[in-house]
Amino acid sequence: MPAPYDLNDDTVVVIIGTGAGGGVLANELAQKGVSVVALEAGGRYVPDDYINDEWDSFGQLAWVDPRTTSGDWRVAKDFSGLPAWIVKAVGGTSIHWAGASLRFQDHEFKALTTYGQVPGANLLDWPIDLKEMEPWYDLAETKLGVTRTGDRAGLPGNNNFKVLEAGARKLGYEKVHTGRMAINSAEYDGRHQCMQTGFCFQGCKWGAKWSSAYTDIPRGEATGLLEVRDHCHALKIDHDAGGRATGVTYVDKAGNQVTQKARIVCVAGNSIESPRLLLNSASDMFPQGLANSSGQVGRNYMRHVTGSVYGIFDKPVRMWRGTTMAGIVQDEAHHDPARGFVGGYELETLSLGIPFMAAFLDPGGWGREFTTALDSYENMAGLWIVGEDMPQETNRITLNHAVKDRFGQPVPDVHFTDHPNDVAMRNHAYQQGKAIYEAMGATRTLPTPPYPSTHNLGTNRMSDDPRLGVVNRWGRTHDVENLYISDGSQFTTGAAENPTLTIVALAIRQADHIAGEIAKGAL
Repeated sequence: MPAPYDLNDDTVVVIIGTGAGGGVLANELAQKGVSVVALEAGGRYVPDDYINDEWDSFGQLAWVDPRTTSGDWRVAKDFSGLPAWIVKAVGGTSIHWAGASLRFQDHEFKALTTYGQVPGANLLDWPIDLKEMEPWYDLAETKLGVTRTGDRAGLPGNNNFKVLEAGARKLGYEKVHTGRMAINSAEYDGRHQCMQTGFCFQGCKWGAKWSSAYTDIPRGEATGLLEVRDHCHALKIDHDAGGRATGVTYVDKAGNQVTQKARIVCVAGNSIESPRLLLNSASDMFPQGLANSSGQVGRNYMRHVTGSVYGIFDKPVRMWRGTTMAGIVQDEAHHDPARGFVGGYELETLSLGIPFMAAFLDPGGWGREFTTALDSYENMAGLWIVGEDMPQETNRITLNHAVKDRFGQPVPDVHFTDHPNDVAMRNHAYQQGKAIYEAMGATRTLPTPPYPSTHNLGTNRMSDDPRLGVVNRWGRTHDVENLYISDGSQFTTGAAENPTLTIVALAIRQADHIAGEIAKGAL
């Protein structure tokens, strides 16, 4: 472990958050000789600590600090205090993620150009494209050990996948396989191969699934240049009279309010907490919140078009056996407005245990329809929808001054209303999911509403024009030259793909940029 940095050491880069964005950035900078302090609001756990029980694991890992919700989305009714299912621990949501690692398609970086003006949507092209990102995707896939890339074999298919594959092929789908997964199909990079335990969402006890918690973070620490401070909750980012960030004020493990000085500040707290921190950092110079001259901080919140379909069969499937999300149908991920919507979606295998199934299958529901479904749990197969939702200015994170957290700060309110394009896409995906299972003789199909989101995107989006977004092509805020955003909140649009691979690729790229700027004396 490195010796602690002094609180007045203003040569360090301070990174807030240690997940797929912050954890990777911290390691990459340390490997390049940069001094880093990483602040993490949660605790620290190693794979042996992870719990193979859904509710106990949720209690150990989940971010359950108070939040409020508004808008007409179903989550606001069913899970008003839990709009997002993310992790509060060193490693962040890279502990909880399922491992699906897909590159954006070329057209998804150019949504406005490709889709045109969509009424009610705030579409914008990214200032970067797939060609520029390809070498960074290569590095990210190598880091994560993504299957079906390089010479890494795919994972084996479990019964849940076999049902999905057979039904999908009966419908004529062709892009069907066990996915590009950051879960080892064979030993790789010092990590064990997948043992098919089935508790991917609860933290991989084998370390077969990549997480910054037990890869990038300890490797960064081994350089002697990265110090991770857990149980440290960031309150605000400080700045000087010239508008440069000077440090981060936070509550430390002992409950003391302290300030770590900084050369550069990087915010990687997820798409809800990152804009909240900028808004809570308002000052006389930045009355709307830090880096918010555009008024775009917190806006354009995206969570993907999601939902599930379960099929019930007359024979056992036992979908819980094996990797949770190693199975995908990609044929609907293209852009074809003839379907009645722009953008596309993926269908991915999903299984929930009985405790979570009882909570999420039909939240608040009861009676014969609900209980007979659970009675058939052993005979169920399940899939999850992941589609590109439309960024909307009105879908946003704001501060709810009527509700305070334990530090006395206003909590974030997560406001979301589906765009008509989202609704049309979800309904199309429900029909196709049902058709896949009906092609295999399902006796009943169950489309289910969206769960609390794990894909939180936007809210500090990337733009060439400072009036239209929060950060530039490197994730550097337009307003504050030494303040960066390093998580999924910098996404301009959400695409149809699971976001973690792109977050990691952007973090590797951002580290290269920051180290270069430091070397030039520009930062």
